[in-house]
Parts: sequence; C-alpha cells; structure tokens
Amino acid sequence: MGNINTLIVEHSQMEGERILLRPVSFEDAEDMFEYTSDEETTRFLYAEHKDLDQTKNFIANYFIKEPIGKYAIVLKDSNKMIGAIEFRVHEYNHSGELGYTMNRHYWGKGYATEAGKLILDLAFNILGLERVFAAYEVKNAASGRVLERLGMKCEGILRKSEMIKGVLVDSAYHSILKDEYMLSRKKEG
Repeated sequence: MGNINTLIVEHSQMEGERILLRPVSFEDAEDMFEYTSDEETTRFLYAEHKDLDQTKNFIANYFIKEPIGKYAIVLKDSNKMIGAIEFRVHEYNHSGELGYTMNRHYWGKGYATEAGKLILDLAFNILGLERVFAAYEVKNAASGRVLERLGMKCEGILRKSEMIKGVLVDSAYHSILKDEYMLSRKKEG
C-alpha cells in the first residue's frame, strides 16, 4: 500500500465513457458556482454560495490547497464541469471514503455513477484498498440510489452524526468490499 498519494496523483485524470475526472481549477469557477449557488443542489451539503468570489475562495482553499483525491466531473463533449467527486484514503485500515456533488440539471443521467465507478476502479485495482464507504443524509434518497448502483450495501444509520447548515442530521453509511467489487466485475465482464 506504499505511495498511495503518488498513485492518486498519477491518476489525477481518469476517463469514463462520457466524463473526465481531473483536478479542479479556477477555470471551473463559473460552472461550480452554477451548482454551489443552487439551494436544491446544496440542500444536504452546505449553505449555498452567494457570489462567484465565494466559489473562487472555495476552489483555492479546498480544491487547490489540498488537491489529492479531489476531482472535477467534466463532460467530455462540452468540457463543462458538472460536479465534483472526492476520495479520501484512510491508510491505517485500507479503506477509502467517497463523496460527491452534482449540478442538479445533470441528476438522473448516470454521471455520478460513472464517476463513482472510476473511483472504485482506482480504489481496488490501483490502490489495493479493501473497502470503500460513503455517507449521506438519510433524506437524500437519490444519493443512496447512486451508491446502490455502485454495488454498495447499507451498513447502518448514524443518528445525528453530521452538522449540516447548523442542524444535526442522521447519516446513512454504505460500503463495498474489494471481494464484492471483484465478484461484480466478473459478472459484468
């Protein structure tokens, strides 16, 4: 499992059928503001951004300051950034944590699932991790469906475990193990 960060940096660009995952840059500010300023998109995540400067600060202080494992989700045909996906590795227990935000105008089209599949491939086939997990506010059922499409199983609910916009909310935890992932890949192929 050595050199996890090196491997992630070597795979800072990943290509799917319709999307590209790549580092977030300042050029993405307007596309990102389009969804970070949208109350419907950010409802289960954070307070919506009020202006473009807030989004630029977010990009600088969050995505550019510590870029490893953070990706823009970009449509290959138009080069439009439609969301972000993040993957945090916990080396001590060979696991990784997945999180994503998607512009609501692109919901229900399979883009989050496609991005998630690229991350799972990175996690299990390149990084050699044993488990990938994700959490979401229980009211965000659409997020749960994406995780289920990725082959993840619900492990349980942590009550009042996350502070979202000043309110403690319940979080549903999903995960997939390396063995389950490899078995599902065999069935697909």
